[in-house]
Amino acid sequence: MGLESLLDEKKEGKKLKKLAANWSIEESENLYRISGWGDPYFAINAAGHITVSPHGDRGGSLDLLELVESLRKRKLGMPLLIRFSDILADRLERLNSCFAKAIARYKYPGTYQGVYPIKCNQQRHLVEALVNYGKPYQFGLEAGSKPELMIALATLPPQLDRNEKASRSLIICNGYKDREYLETALLAKRLGHRAIIVIDQPRELDWILHISQQLGIKPLLGIRAKLSTKGEGQDRTAVGDRAKFGLTVPEILAVVNRLEAVDRLDCLKLLHFHVGSQISNITVIKEAMREASQIYVQLAKLGAKMRYLNVGGGLAVDYDGSNTNFPASKNYNMQNYANDIVAAIQEACEQANVNAPTLISESGRAIAAHQSVLVFDVLGTNHIRHTPPEALGKKDHTIVQNLWEAYQGINPSNYQEAYHDAVQLKEEAISLFNFGYLSLTERAKVEQLYWACCRKILNITRNQDFVPEDVQDLEKLMASIYYVNLSVFQSAPESWSLNQLFPIMPIHRLNEEPRQRAILADLTCDSDGKIDRFIDLRDVKSCLELHDFRIPETHAKTPKTEEIEPYYLGMFLVGAYQEIMGNLHNLFGDINVVHIAMTPHGYQIESVVKGDTMNEVLSYVQYDAEDLLERMRRYSEKALADDHITLEESQRLLQDYEQSLRRYTYLVDDGL
Repeated sequence: MGLESLLDEKKEGKKLKKLAANWSIEESENLYRISGWGDPYFAINAAGHITVSPHGDRGGSLDLLELVESLRKRKLGMPLLIRFSDILADRLERLNSCFAKAIARYKYPGTYQGVYPIKCNQQRHLVEALVNYGKPYQFGLEAGSKPELMIALATLPPQLDRNEKASRSLIICNGYKDREYLETALLAKRLGHRAIIVIDQPRELDWILHISQQLGIKPLLGIRAKLSTKGEGQDRTAVGDRAKFGLTVPEILAVVNRLEAVDRLDCLKLLHFHVGSQISNITVIKEAMREASQIYVQLAKLGAKMRYLNVGGGLAVDYDGSNTNFPASKNYNMQNYANDIVAAIQEACEQANVNAPTLISESGRAIAAHQSVLVFDVLGTNHIRHTPPEALGKKDHTIVQNLWEAYQGINPSNYQEAYHDAVQLKEEAISLFNFGYLSLTERAKVEQLYWACCRKILNITRNQDFVPEDVQDLEKLMASIYYVNLSVFQSAPESWSLNQLFPIMPIHRLNEEPRQRAILADLTCDSDGKIDRFIDLRDVKSCLELHDFRIPETHAKTPKTEEIEPYYLGMFLVGAYQEIMGNLHNLFGDINVVHIAMTPHGYQIESVVKGDTMNEVLSYVQYDAEDLLERMRRYSEKALADDHITLEESQRLLQDYEQSLRRYTYLVDDGL
């Protein structure tokens, strides 16, 4: 982005400054829907800044902009991931409270004992915090792989109470398993862990029986069922006959018969199912519970000593705040979810005269999503020039004259026809240019007039109750590009790969009207490295309303990076999956992470996890920093000997190269 673009933005900002004066924070709340997706953790204060209330509606908040500026003074560059561990504690308390209320409401004789699926976010600080906060609820962990099992066994303190009926935190062992996985899970029982091995595939049973016999350890077993209930969300293929994991009803019966034949049916304790991630429609959960409840009671009737029902994941997060069954939302709350689960199994157990199980859920997204906020800064912008030429010359081509007339004649009664005319005239002009009948200057005028027509038509459509479909794309077509200090592939991979929507908004200036419509472009050179889908009410919008990018007047002609007023955006609800799914596209590495905890007098920084340096990222792809530096030294010496570079220049190059290897992979202000 050049200096000219920056100056254009400055002029535009001056024009809009007065218009923005009457904007209120209530209008920002409505525009960005913060009360829908952010309650009770995020709001806007009187200064127009985002506030964070880690304890929810129980008091205590901090100004996010002030926090970010404080962190930057500590030499922590953008982008920055801020984790609020108190939100984790609050989410755990709310989940357990909802199940406690449901159990009391239906007089359910069983209990609730959740687990956190480590795959949702495996970062050590987060998992350790969850284990600590989960102690009052005997909250456990779910491992879907061997590395995650290693985390679970070493992080969750074992309890050496030998009473099988005692309430202890659970470790649910899912996923592909080899001998080492199974042996480790079985031996963990000797430490005091209650590790339940879930049979995900029929062949696993023989391995489990063989290893448990060798070790002389009776296993705790579960079965994952393939439900016929239609799945939903990102993991909707997790159910049905062709699901990746789980057993069909005939296979479940085969497992029961096999266990009975070897006198191990009493080891079968748990039924597990999973109908998808981010289930937006409560009906799916109700139908799944109805089917799973019947499988559970039938297993108990067959003689299995059933004790647990694991309802899997799926508890959704309302990313757009619409409270609907739109994929980025949900048409129920946490209490509705708990009520429907408890009611379904209660009814089935009563009718079958079967003991009610301990209920387990793997609600990773609902627990972890809210606690992380990704903050990044805008580096610059690019706007379409939509100002028409001041005047036309007599010698201008006919097509230029026709487009000028079309521009002047645009009005609310003919804007659709005028748009078609502008498109046609532009296409004709490009054809004429390609065959040499139109000069470069004339083509430039055509493009100026075309974009001026589009802007004029767009302004009309914004005041219309109905906009024809062929004109609806103008908003996206005319959108500005805001270049952000971020890699979508590293920090928001679900946005790129799964079209997951996240709330994105400025964290300050929310008492000003955002007059720009924009898409976000990241630092990578990949055309997919952008965000052009944003939350809206029951829909997705192609542009985000943002403020103009300000440049100090005194330095308008020669702006320096540190003199441009920072403009910060926040991406919210990113605590689930994003941190671990990121890749190193263009070698942009892990970002700086800060853990914040509330105190009686404000907040404290619990820990800082510095982002990857270029040296570290290069080592991931088998480059050695010292070797690279030595090569550069040799090349510099040769260039110096050939008089292609001065000694001062070569030393400056080597110094910059060596310093860069130790620096953050993202763009860092000179002032940091």
